[in-house]
Amino acid sequence: MSNQSIYEKITGTIINKLEEGVIPWRASWKGVGFPKNGVSKKYYRGINLLLLALQKYNSSYWLTFRQARKLGGSVKGGEKGTPVIFWKWLEKKDPETNDLLKIPMLRHYTVFNVLQCEGIELEVPKPELEGIEECERVVSDFLTREPELKLEHTKSYPFYLPLSDSINVPPKENFKSLEDYYVTLFHECCHATGHEKRLDRGLQKPTGFASKDYSKEELIAELGACFLSGITGIESKILDDSAAYINGWVKALKNDSKLLVQAGAKAQHAVDYILGSTPDLEG
Repeated sequence: MSNQSIYEKITGTIINKLEEGVIPWRASWKGVGFPKNGVSKKYYRGINLLLLALQKYNSSYWLTFRQARKLGGSVKGGEKGTPVIFWKWLEKKDPETNDLLKIPMLRHYTVFNVLQCEGIELEVPKPELEGIEECERVVSDFLTREPELKLEHTKSYPFYLPLSDSINVPPKENFKSLEDYYVTLFHECCHATGHEKRLDRGLQKPTGFASKDYSKEELIAELGACFLSGITGIESKILDDSAAYINGWVKALKNDSKLLVQAGAKAQHAVDYILGSTPDLEG
């Protein structure tokens, strides 16, 4: 399957959910936990988290067909697998400079939830969700490592300004819940990782509202906030669920089949940056 076909397959899955009125990046892992590989026990990363969470199984463990056989079991007849993606780095010499180049190649494979298998018993994972205290720790640690980044609570709406390198989020009492406050703050922190001093996503360049670059940056922040919410164990309904919001994303994703996969990868990089390390994650 070509890279383009993989992009289209993954994007089509998410578009179908949006058209059903389901916003995939509002996924909740409460009661189940982050999707993880049943053999390596590593968490999946980036867009794979959404693809697996959307399946709504009551187990967080996933296996390939071969892994199920290796564990002494098998995939039940008639079960349909879920595609996940990974990047394979190919090495190639530059014909002009003779330098060794690394070229990313998108690959995919199919996994099955352990509940789609038989003859396999895996230990039930212990709950790993933390809550509000963990949210505060994540934000505090991030701001401590980034002393130039300012957090303010002076305006009635949230935003990140690259020129002044400042985040504004309304005061906590303005939100319906502390979960709402931290989801909003996570969103703006993800934007802040794009500053040229950090991951440099070109935020200093002016972009028009609803442009391709604007849509991509917003999707990065939405996905990043989703991943951080899952890591810290909170969920929130504060973000827009309107038909106009959903239709906007359907249009953006249909116009660019690569947008979702690329934004998912950059969102994971943003989350890794905020956490100050690369977690032991799969895929």
